[in-house]
Amino acid sequence: MTGIGRRALLAAGAAGGAVALAGCSSPGGTRPEPPSAAERAARAEAVLRARSAATGRTLLARYDAVLAAHPALGGRLAPLRASVAAHVAALGEGATTPGTPGSPGSASPAPSATRAAGTTAPAAPRSPAPAPVPADPAAALTELAAAERATADTHTATLRTAPPEYARLLASVAAAGAAHAYLLTEGARG
Repeated sequence: MTGIGRRALLAAGAAGGAVALAGCSSPGGTRPEPPSAAERAARAEAVLRARSAATGRTLLARYDAVLAAHPALGGRLAPLRASVAAHVAALGEGATTPGTPGSPGSASPAPSATRAAGTTAPAAPRSPAPAPVPADPAAALTELAAAERATADTHTATLRTAPPEYARLLASVAAAGAAHAYLLTEGARG
């Protein structure tokens, strides 16, 4: 390689590095501050809340599928479904990250509030479509009880990483899920 080729290569590399460094700085020429420990904890909790609420929404969709396939079970399942819906709402409260629309420090309403108002909001992650519901009502209840147990197990596993206040809520919701599973299976026999 000739001296001119190396010089051209070095000059191009230096220019590219300068452009890259210029793009990394903020408009005022100062570097942005890294998030504080409190901001990181709040973001982690918001992600945890969003995941827990999504788990609950999957269970809620399962209730809806069973009720659609077996309307005669409505009297038995309606109170349990209402409880699951309340749990989903409680688990998802505060699921936005600081500085995003819907967070306590922002002027925008939470995504659930904008959906309720009929405006467009960012789409929440969708759960997979529920599995087909068995034609036999007893089998459908057994599968619903299994879904309740799986959801309770997921919430229980999440306790390890949850902040204390949210861990108490998760524990309560997991206990309610275990009670629902009992009512859907063993409770029906008694």
